[in-house]
Amino acid sequence: MNTKLLMGVSAGFLGLLGIALSFIPQEILTFFKLQVTQLSTLFLQIIGALYMGFAMLNWMSKASLIGGIYNRPVAIANVMHFTVVALALVKIVFNIQQFETTIISFTAIYIVLAAAFGYVLLTSPVKESK
Repeated sequence: MNTKLLMGVSAGFLGLLGIALSFIPQEILTFFKLQVTQLSTLFLQIIGALYMGFAMLNWMSKASLIGGIYNRPVAIANVMHFTVVALALVKIVFNIQQFETTIISFTAIYIVLAAAFGYVLLTSPVKESK
């Protein structure tokens, strides 16, 4: 699998989420019709910072050999993140009454990335010949 592409795509996805959560948390809360408070805004900004940190980890690791025993902590962290969030989204996707398109889109993205990182974790990488 082309881990460079996978790491770049995941970094871009997480980076965009991180920037949005960090810089426009009130607008996101309003979009989802949630109460805008200092605490909810702070939580979204903290989550945004985590996403941006994870995005930077993936971006800086994209040129490295990943899979099997190589960069195992990076692969495991990505599998854990994308799988846990995918499971949480799948759990609510069947019961959600509003924002179905948004939630289903995020669920699909998370499932694909969880599966891709799971594959990378469980297979040995093949170093490209130059």
